Amino acid sequence: MDAFKDRLAQHGRDNARPALAHQCRGRELEPAEAALTEALMQIYAAGTHDYADVAVALTKQGVTAPRSGRTDWSEALLAQELAEINASLDAAYAEHGYGA
Repeated sequence: MDAFKDRLAQHGRDNARPALAHQCRGRELEPAEAALTEALMQIYAAGTHDYADVAVALTKQGVTAPRSGRTDWSEALLAQELAEINASLDAAYAEHGYGA
C-alpha cells in the first residue's frame, strides 16, 4: 500500500472511523486486480509511464489480466482491462457506497 493510503487508513482508525480506510471502494479488490495494481505501482515507480512500455513490462512479468486472463499485454488490452475494472468498482460503489 502506498504512503497516502497508509496515512488515510491510520487517520480513519485514529478517529474511530474505520470505514474511511477504504472510502473510495464499494468492494475489495479481487486477487488478480490486486496483483495488477502491485505490478503497475512497481512499473510506474521504475519510471515507465507510456502505455506501450507498461504493456511490455506486464508481459515480461507474466502478469495475468484480471478480466480476460491474458498475459500478452498490449496498449489496447491495458486500456480495456482498466476500463472494465473501473466500471466494476464504480458499480460496486454505486450499490454499496463507501467503506467496503
